[in-house]
Amino acid sequence: MQQIKALNKIPNDWDYELKKNGISCNLFELINKLLSFHKAGKEIYPAFKDIYKAFELCSFSNTKVVIFGQDPYHQPGLANGLAFAVNKGNKIPGSLKNIYKEIQDDVGDCVYNLGNLEQWAAQGVLLLNSSLTVNKSEAGSHKSIGWNILIDSIIDLLNVKGGVIFLLWGRDAQEKEKLIDKNVNHIFKSSHPSPLSSYRGFFGCKHFSLTNELLIKNKKQPILW
Repeated sequence: MQQIKALNKIPNDWDYELKKNGISCNLFELINKLLSFHKAGKEIYPAFKDIYKAFELCSFSNTKVVIFGQDPYHQPGLANGLAFAVNKGNKIPGSLKNIYKEIQDDVGDCVYNLGNLEQWAAQGVLLLNSSLTVNKSEAGSHKSIGWNILIDSIIDLLNVKGGVIFLLWGRDAQEKEKLIDKNVNHIFKSSHPSPLSSYRGFFGCKHFSLTNELLIKNKKQPILW
């Protein structure tokens, strides 16, 4: 399928910057695995056109904040290519509901609460899942097919950029900490916002106000959450 084969080129300015900085990102095996799933009749989320939406809506040059999720929602009609987000009109999932609650408690107002999070991406928030695809009804099914090659290359590129704030929520996201250059970037960590773990440190983490304080300190526009 042509849309899957096109995944070897990261949209916006990402592909250019990866090549410019000599960062290798060979996705040949990953693409072949996605093709094999497709040929076997597996339903894959998000839709192929949305797999790289995080990069389409948030350019390398504009990226100020990175939020990691785990993998896309594996239920029909939810995943839209942005970590934690759902398309407008869908019921807000528990994790995102808790994110909105923490924003409300932290900064006093949650401006964008319709679920799709595109307004965050437009302001420089890169909403990345550790795996960008998943099989229908099979959580974590694409965890080991090679998305780490892309995600790790993106972290390498952001290390070159520097000045990026990483919000690492939960164990899967925090596995990426070792790849982040702490000398030039900043990391905030907490438990995952899932209803199962949000009370272990996500609630009260104040990551949204802390992020904006750091952006203002570095003479950057704060995020309107």
